[in-house]
Amino acid sequence: MDVLGGIIIGFIAWIVVRCVLTGFYTVNQNERAVKTIFGRAQRVGALTTLDDPIAESLSGDQRERYVYPQVHVIPPGGPYFKWPWEQIHKVSVATETVNMAYDPQNPSANNEGTLLEAVTKDQLNTGLTGQIRYQVSERNLYAYLFGVRHPFAHIMGYFVSVLRERIATFEAPVVAGHEEALDAASVEGISINDLRKNLRDLNEHMDKECFSSAARYGMVLEASLITGIDPPAEVESALAAINTAHNHVSSDISLATAAADQRIVESRRAVEIETLKAEAEVEPLRRLAAQLTELQSTGRPAMLAYVRNAKLALFSNARRVISEVKS
Repeated sequence: MDVLGGIIIGFIAWIVVRCVLTGFYTVNQNERAVKTIFGRAQRVGALTTLDDPIAESLSGDQRERYVYPQVHVIPPGGPYFKWPWEQIHKVSVATETVNMAYDPQNPSANNEGTLLEAVTKDQLNTGLTGQIRYQVSERNLYAYLFGVRHPFAHIMGYFVSVLRERIATFEAPVVAGHEEALDAASVEGISINDLRKNLRDLNEHMDKECFSSAARYGMVLEASLITGIDPPAEVESALAAINTAHNHVSSDISLATAAADQRIVESRRAVEIETLKAEAEVEPLRRLAAQLTELQSTGRPAMLAYVRNAKLALFSNARRVISEVKS
């Protein structure tokens, strides 16, 4: 009986320790948790990611492929309690940064994860450097925990494929109203120059294209920052010479344009000055005509008096007067 009682007491103590004392857990501030019961995650009714705004960036066929159930997310805090048949999956949602050349499945690739290679539209193998800022999507934890085996590898592969496709087809945007100036001052076929001058547009394009990563893999690409685009060493000197010639041509074009603009401005000012002079000479005649019209309307005597006074003014200024005498 003592042995049987000891077994019962030990079993009860084991249940208390196994089910009660070890059943409490907490969730840190930078973590979120999902509970599974017999391997099945707690779901939010019949809702899926298609019912969430993060799926708006998915196309028609992608909406059929990337359909994940929405799960109940345990927020930071605690202590919480779970039964032995329940399991807690904790995920860090803190924002992290990684080199864009890092390959999680092969760390030695891409020059030990420091330089990503891509081919431009003019068949130049260029090197890219930069960083990616990412975090786990709290609104699609099912995809991160259960839908994709290696979500970080998927997100890096997706980013690299989109980036290489963009590099291979990138062309400098044409500013409206400056097509002729661009044709006269650009270096045709040098896509590396276009990439370097439009790094901001390239980064914005990558952010836009990778916006659907939260619905695909449960990870959010918050920002991509491409900081360097380096051409191959064998064409660096040739590219520098081309850029120098391009800058020289652009400088000559700018000087010629400035000189032409200056001459146009000077011609306009000369025309304005001559116009003002002509108007100044015509204005007294216009006013005199208006006064004579007004005098004539008052009567003939007023006009004769004006003519007499005008003749007297002429006589006072004349040195010699020849007058006709009637016989």
